[in-house]
Amino acid sequence: MELIQNTPDLSAYLAADEVIDHHHPLVRRTAARLARDAEDSYAYARLAFEFVRDTIPHSQDSGDPRVTWRASDVLEQGTGICYAKSHALAALLRAEDIPTALCYQKFDVVHGLVAVRFNGAWHRQDPRGNKPGVDAQFSLDGERLAFAPDPEFNELDYPVLYAEPHPLVVDALRAAPDRAYLWKTLPTAL
Repeated sequence: MELIQNTPDLSAYLAADEVIDHHHPLVRRTAARLARDAEDSYAYARLAFEFVRDTIPHSQDSGDPRVTWRASDVLEQGTGICYAKSHALAALLRAEDIPTALCYQKFDVVHGLVAVRFNGAWHRQDPRGNKPGVDAQFSLDGERLAFAPDPEFNELDYPVLYAEPHPLVVDALRAAPDRAYLWKTLPTAL
């Protein structure tokens, strides 16, 4: 699948906004701590991915009712669903000047991922969190995502790489008082 930037301006994939708030002090401190153990930007990207995947539980898996959507809130509260975890990873990567896009897949509901740009190409990564039957890994040599869409069931990969989180995703997260409500209002398509 060919990935398509929704804007040709690569600097848009480094920008901060209300959701990907990589100028927030907590995001900056976390990025600096991770960067101390990285010899280069590739190693940093892997460390940031593993940090979000492994230390911030997916709220559905952990039973946490809180809904986070802003990257700094995900890091502060230590919980989030796929979208929120993707926002946190995007902020950590952009904090270290690694172009990062938000991207999505469609299953019963829309699933959130990120894509990082290295060596002139985009590479999708899924920081959702592993569990039995899910083994997402950081990879620049072929995708190692949590889920593979099955076209027979109307599942698909959206090819668009967004510089900002999709508005349907942000609206659903912001409107949800808790995860149970959010589960009833997740976007089913983009």
